[in-house]
Amino acid sequence: MSTPELLHRIKEKCLIYLQRFGFFSAKLMPAPDISVEVAPWLKYGTGLSATCYVEEATRVLAGEVPIFALSPASLGAIPLWNTDPKSGTHAPLSFGRSLDYRNAEVVGDIKYLWEPNRHLQWVVLAQAYALSRERRFLDGFAQQLSSWLEQCPYPLGPNWTSSLELGIRLINWSIVWQLIGGQRSELFEGIQGQELRQRWLCSIYQHCHSINLYWSRYSSANNHLIGEAAGLYIASVTWPFWYQCKRWGDVSYKILLDEALKQNTEDGVNREQAVSYQQFVLDFLLFSGLAARAASRDFPAAYWERLDQMIGFLASIMDVQGNVPMIGDADDGYVTRLCPSKEFCPYKSLLATGGRLFGRPEYLRKAGAIDDKTLWLMGLDDCRHDVTMAVKGEVSRRYAIGGYYILGSDFDTDREVKCVVDAGPLGYLGIAAHGHADALSVVLSVGGREILVDPGTYAYHTQKVWRDYFRGTSAHNTVRIDSMDQSESGGNFMWIHKAEAECEVWQSDGGSQRLVASHNGYCRLADPVTHRREIEYSADLRRFRITDQIECTGQHLVERIWHFAEDCEITVDHDTLFVACERRNLRFSFNPVLHRKLSVTCGAEKPILGWISRAYDVRAPITTAVESLKISGSTTLIVEIIL
Repeated sequence: MSTPELLHRIKEKCLIYLQRFGFFSAKLMPAPDISVEVAPWLKYGTGLSATCYVEEATRVLAGEVPIFALSPASLGAIPLWNTDPKSGTHAPLSFGRSLDYRNAEVVGDIKYLWEPNRHLQWVVLAQAYALSRERRFLDGFAQQLSSWLEQCPYPLGPNWTSSLELGIRLINWSIVWQLIGGQRSELFEGIQGQELRQRWLCSIYQHCHSINLYWSRYSSANNHLIGEAAGLYIASVTWPFWYQCKRWGDVSYKILLDEALKQNTEDGVNREQAVSYQQFVLDFLLFSGLAARAASRDFPAAYWERLDQMIGFLASIMDVQGNVPMIGDADDGYVTRLCPSKEFCPYKSLLATGGRLFGRPEYLRKAGAIDDKTLWLMGLDDCRHDVTMAVKGEVSRRYAIGGYYILGSDFDTDREVKCVVDAGPLGYLGIAAHGHADALSVVLSVGGREILVDPGTYAYHTQKVWRDYFRGTSAHNTVRIDSMDQSESGGNFMWIHKAEAECEVWQSDGGSQRLVASHNGYCRLADPVTHRREIEYSADLRRFRITDQIECTGQHLVERIWHFAEDCEITVDHDTLFVACERRNLRFSFNPVLHRKLSVTCGAEKPILGWISRAYDVRAPITTAVESLKISGSTTLIVEIIL
């Protein structure tokens, strides 16, 4: 930790101590001027059918809300907002900023507790009301809002510990506020309605005050800082009822502009090196940009260009069937959904929105359809477009700053071959919180069928042994040395020794490509080891040739690991793996090496190997093949993948 960060942390601790005793408090709200006219930044879903929203909202009223592995969780009509619905652990109403939310004995699994408190489900109630005008949805929302304000008093309990959670909650509250009619909603009629509005506005003010007091800075200034700024900025636009709003808006606007350019590379890759967080950050930036336009204070062109580049990167790594590699951390976090469909894909949705927003027909073609979320954001009139007639765009193959390279052929056709190679940094800033030890890992799909996969994330704050596995090197399609990760972990969200990857050669000549990259993660060993990987692809032969050079002088255990998608059937015959996947047959032919052991594992727990996590807290067995051998001095391993 640098000296400035250390001083910042000490200052924050002092602030927490003082606030516990009433200093810097926002318990008293200045009188709001609700006569101020506000331009909504959200469209009202013109032309959308109310049916699916009514069905989903009816389930919300019954307390049925999907939360990770609980599908659905039974929260009840009046949820216990400070209780983890998975474990039943009830968190104390102690001072929020000093509550240890990482302690499962105190709060349970904080991800499960926080998720329903983001209030994405309230957006569904507001959408159903806006489309159907059924009063029961408005009354049900009022009942839940009143219970939340009563159970979660400022600044106590787990729902006041994280500025990011406050920011996400404000964004969803902003959407609800607009959809129910703003300050003149029929919900606020009569004395009781006015009292509810006053209580809600008081909590909104306290949310804004708290975010502005506790920004994520230094090593924590990742997606959290963007989310906090987005929440505060959107709040300042939605509820400009206090004199502080201009200052809050100015501060958060500047943070958003600076961080949009700082945290995302010029070629469109989020620096956390985690694809799921790319869509998370994109929503924060997109919603903030739309809110700014509604308030007649647009962001400069550089801001929007960076968003366009980020969506373009997602389009490039997405295969023809819409699969996106699960590179880096993922916790199934959404800013909001706006689309109740179970088939909703956040990546395709961003492509659809980006297609209309930036005039990119190639994004629309890739998205395949205009989804409901895009309609709520852009409006039906802005989204009239035949996506089947959209032009097919060129796939960018080289993201040199972000560190990703795409090899393959016949993109966006049923013959597509797509291989994404990770030759980028471990993650962002000093702790690289959401990166995985996956240097030089590859994922492969053929015709939109996943073959080699990144197994995902599975766990965050709890189940440390699983957290370590899924972010470790053995859970990726790369080489592991001496049973150690390429990078050295310092905790669930910290790496204290980081592998540095480098692209040495990139050649792309139509039907053939060649990538040579290396990393120094194992140079920390007593006998330093450099891993260099060369990948060659021939479109004419539909063949990959992967050469791994292990450069060292001493003895080491080398493992080369291959994780296959769930529907792949694997058979082994000497130095060959045969892969069958829905009428597709591939062959992995390994060069003969003395004393090499080629083993296949599925769903093992001692040690952990052969698992995939498609959703947070959900895992399933997959087949994993491991080449292992002991070497003495530099060694070359080769595999040819015949498609």
